[in-house]
Amino acid sequence: MPEIIVIAHNIRSTHNVGSIFRTCEGFGVVQLILSGYTPYPTIKNDTRLPHIANKLTAQIHKTALDAEQLVPFDYQAQPDFDSLRAQGFRVVGLEQDKASIMLTDYTAPEKIVLLLGEEVEGIAADLRNQCDDLIEIPMNGQKESFNVSVATGIALYALNYKP
Repeated sequence: MPEIIVIAHNIRSTHNVGSIFRTCEGFGVVQLILSGYTPYPTIKNDTRLPHIANKLTAQIHKTALDAEQLVPFDYQAQPDFDSLRAQGFRVVGLEQDKASIMLTDYTAPEKIVLLLGEEVEGIAADLRNQCDDLIEIPMNGQKESFNVSVATGIALYALNYKP
């Protein structure tokens, strides 16, 4: 199974963040990086007002159910792809794009950074252009996409258990 780091960039919903924590824990993700305006649990040397940090931590906990205590996480204003690449990771964006490879056709490398983007707009073009690969979940229904936390689960399953 590959070594996976997940980056959740500009995810607005604390419920989605909590669900992503729980999903990452279930799949053995080695680290979750929360970036941009993504809400995050209280961290060491937190600069946010205590009542705001406590409120966000409690909201994330509602769906994370202590996974936020089990999954190593960090907050970064912007993802640091260069340092991750220096550690041997390949940056893979989960996004519908002309350049995307269908998840069913993608061969996962040994070390992956899975980049998730905004709930509605997806991964912004500037970050998408920094990805080594883009992968896409095939859609058979009428809706255009899955919820970001559901898509995270689908992608992590496929990256971990592809024959």
